[in-house]
Amino acid sequence: MPYKIGVDGGGTKTECILVDSSGAIVARHVAPGCNPSVVGPAEAKLIVGDALRTLVHSAPGDRPATVTHTHIYSAGSRAFWRETAAALQEFGEVFTADDSYPVLELATHGRPGLVLHGGTGSFVAARGTDGRVHYAGGVGWRFGDPGSGYDLGRRAVARALLELQGWAPASRLGPAVRDHTGLGETADVGMVTRHFYTHADPNRQIAALAPTVLQLAADGELAANQIIAESIGELLALATRVAAKLFPDAPLEQLPAGLSGPILTNPVVMTALAGRSVLALKPVEGAPIEGVRRLLMRG
Repeated sequence: MPYKIGVDGGGTKTECILVDSSGAIVARHVAPGCNPSVVGPAEAKLIVGDALRTLVHSAPGDRPATVTHTHIYSAGSRAFWRETAAALQEFGEVFTADDSYPVLELATHGRPGLVLHGGTGSFVAARGTDGRVHYAGGVGWRFGDPGSGYDLGRRAVARALLELQGWAPASRLGPAVRDHTGLGETADVGMVTRHFYTHADPNRQIAALAPTVLQLAADGELAANQIIAESIGELLALATRVAAKLFPDAPLEQLPAGLSGPILTNPVVMTALAGRSVLALKPVEGAPIEGVRRLLMRG
């Protein structure tokens, strides 16, 4: 029986599914993250290749699956993934695209519309009336990614440092950031900044502050709520510009507009967005790998 393979590749994990002709998932495999910007190009190729071979050998029956098509939706350079696809000779026709495609599929069901995603990073993806997919933002943690876990953490650290210097009113963010470093209550500005600047994995360390910021906001901490409003406001402004440009004649409040990822689907964030968005934002239902499966079946 011929099968298709779908891959959802990110910085944290690489999820693979083997799908039969009816669209049923007959095998799954989860591997480490394959974002080449995080693990490096050589390691990314190794992770994906090993994951695909493991998946094929886990097919029902006594023989490896015969694969006709493979879709890889992953973060990282498009050119890198095209090159990687060209080298994958044993997995049928290989198609690659951004990791935004699956969540966009879940948000719009193949129709014109858009999705805002906020996880460790962030992006806006949209499908125009001509069926073309457009990508905005998602330029990486070094350059902001508003509405992301990293951006919330970055803003929290900046605010905490100003509090430690005495230039911002004291809040629970200051102690929370200091606790996150593990440096103790006596840590000064220099110690805190040095901790983040010299950390081996600063983007993840900073993004790991996001749950604390969200919890403080839920508890009513004004400084945390201000940080969230500023961060998601920038992402919402980008999404609104994208929608206005792609759909100049459509009422924006009638467009399918999804929210994806642990940051944007947090109740605190959704409440903040609802009060300031002209878009009718709704949380995306289903995991990204379900979006991959639907895209596989649509071809």
